Amino acid sequence: MTKINLLPWRETHRREKNNEFYVVLGLCAALAAGAGWGGLQFAKDKVQFQEKRNARLTTEIDLLQEELAAIRELEDTKNNLLARMEIIQQLQGQRPQIVHTFHEVASRLPDGVFLTSMKQVGNKQLVIEGRAESNARVSALMRRMDRSDYFDNPKLDVIQADKVDGISTFKLSVIQLTPKADGELETDNGI
Repeated sequence: MTKINLLPWRETHRREKNNEFYVVLGLCAALAAGAGWGGLQFAKDKVQFQEKRNARLTTEIDLLQEELAAIRELEDTKNNLLARMEIIQQLQGQRPQIVHTFHEVASRLPDGVFLTSMKQVGNKQLVIEGRAESNARVSALMRRMDRSDYFDNPKLDVIQADKVDGISTFKLSVIQLTPKADGELETDNGI
């Protein structure tokens, strides 16, 4: 007996095509899901890689910040040492000046004048306090200081005469000079 298909062939064909369509649709959906999942994993890997790089850079930046702090501390120490060395050099340069100052004061001191204190104010001013047998002796001291190469512009700040003893107490200030050495000549630019 021959096989007779009683179903209409178009309906069967449509079902087969629908089945094929659903299979292809499923495969496309699976392929799209796989591509999406793969893209998501790729993006996650890139993000993780960048986060690792950022963490490494942050660690390196922290190390460099510590090194910069150490360098700043060393620079501060260096600047402090240089300042100290400069002060020491200034003091070394002033050592002979102090000796000359004391020698000059002692050699300019007239008879009858006694010093009670000497104080340096700033870099250039010297304040001298003492006692003298008379005001004329204080005047003589000021004239001698004015003639000195190491002192200039003596000014009498205070003078008080004690009526009982006849002794004057005085306070005067002078400007200290640094005279040029014998080998140094003043330049006058030919004038």
